[in-house]
Parts: sequence; C-alpha cells; structure tokens
Amino acid sequence: MENKDHATDHFTLDPKDQMEAIKDMRAEGLKPLGNWHSHPESPSRPSVEDIKLAYDSKASYMILSLMAENPVLNSFHIEAGEYEKEDLRIYSDKYYF
Repeated sequence: MENKDHATDHFTLDPKDQMEAIKDMRAEGLKPLGNWHSHPESPSRPSVEDIKLAYDSKASYMILSLMAENPVLNSFHIEAGEYEKEDLRIYSDKYYF
C-alpha cells in the first residue's frame, strides 16, 4: 500500500486500500495475523507513533529497518502502550536456517 504522506518518519494508509487488502486476503482463504511497515532511517523497533497507532493487541507488528547495509526485520506484540519483541521465524522451501 502507498504511504499517502510520502514521508520517511511516519505513514498514512488509505482506509479503502486497507479494506481492499483484507477483502483480497479473505477471498484467498487467508487470515491476517498482523502487519508490517518499514523504517527507512531508524531501527527496527516501534516508534512512539507506532505504539500509539497499535489498535489490535492480537496482531503482530513487524518493522523492517533499512537504515543499515543489511535490512533488519523484527516482530513485536504491542498492548497498552508497551511492546515486547516476538520470536520471528521465516520458513521457506528455498531457504533453511
């Protein structure tokens, strides 16, 4: 989805785009488990704004930091203004870690 603000320090998504994405997932039999966004110039951890906008305590909030040579992806549980890093494992037929 497009960042309507075209900014590197915050983002706004079009609610219509968000609803369309959820409809598409449901049509494919998928269940949304969380969401992700990038931090082009800051670490892979929730910002004050990320914590404030984390409305779904059941969702995982993944943040991809692009500030260093190698991107860093972390996942967080955010609830009641607090966050905790989650165990993140990516499984693929092509890659084994």
